[in-house]
Amino acid sequence: MAKKTGSSQSTVRRIRRKTRKKYNAEDKIRIVIDGLRGEMSVAELCRKEGISQSLYYKWSKEFLA
Repeated sequence: MAKKTGSSQSTVRRIRRKTRKKYNAEDKIRIVIDGLRGEMSVAELCRKEGISQSLYYKWSKEFLA
């Protein structure tokens, strides 16, 4: 039974990798600029865009560098 669980977990991981949204440079810049404007909190922005806050801060660090 443990083998089935491992197999199902790897299947789920493969599906998540294939269906993951890829953001191009323009999308990243737009999201970072929206965050810098301060019209909404970073948490709200990330929730709206479907990204984690750590990913937002990584992009903003790259953008400001």
